[in-house]
Amino acid sequence: MNENDYSRDAFGAIADPTRRQLIRLLAEAGELPLHELTPHFQMGRTAVSKHLTILKEAGLVLDRKVGRETRFRLNAAPLKEVQDWVAYYSNFWSTNMLRLNRLLEEEEL
Repeated sequence: MNENDYSRDAFGAIADPTRRQLIRLLAEAGELPLHELTPHFQMGRTAVSKHLTILKEAGLVLDRKVGRETRFRLNAAPLKEVQDWVAYYSNFWSTNMLRLNRLLEEEEL
């Protein structure tokens, strides 16, 4: 599976720390052009742009033209799938921790 295939869903897109930071920046700022995003990273505009493209393919970032500038904003809706997946395992661990606590309490008696 190559990078493009893997990154077209939210899970693949958020696997990279640079893309997670881009998501955070867009969540905080609302909408930013590439030249305002690039200084937050130790890489050039082309590399940041490639990360934005992966986020766009996953549906996590939307863009719009304003004059000669492209502005990017977060579309958090695809993150719901990630949240649901994590929530399932949160319930799994909570249930198992309760079982472990009961078992340990029974052994103490």
